[in-house]
Amino acid sequence: MFDIGFSELVVIGVVALIVIGPERLPKVARTAGHLYGRMQRYVSTVKSDISKEIQLDEMRKAGQSFKESIESAASGIEQQATVVDDYLRTEVGNVDKVMSAMAVTERERPVPETLPGPAAAAPAQHSLPLDEPDQNPAVDAASESRGDRRA
Repeated sequence: MFDIGFSELVVIGVVALIVIGPERLPKVARTAGHLYGRMQRYVSTVKSDISKEIQLDEMRKAGQSFKESIESAASGIEQQATVVDDYLRTEVGNVDKVMSAMAVTERERPVPETLPGPAAAAPAQHSLPLDEPDQNPAVDAASESRGDRRA
């Protein structure tokens, strides 16, 4: 804090001894020590209070910025949800229009007469023969290349 050396302290002590006197010097030194200690404690409490206030202010700012970022994210999500909702409503309207148009054309189309007999039946599905695949094709290929032929 102050740049006071040992020689400067000796000079202050000699001056205090001459001015105050040897009888009262110990009491004055003790009182000065107590006052110096109180001053140091006061300064340290003020420093800690200032430090706590600075930290509290920083926490408030961080909380405020976090709150703002959350609110902006929520706003963005709400806007996206509105866009999706509008899009879906438009598509539902389009589907309704197509369905109503198809209903109108279905009512206008004549009903085909069903033909009796096998021609009216649904076409039969063809089934393809599926053999079981080889479980170990690499071994079979290796045995064929060596000349092992199984009968």
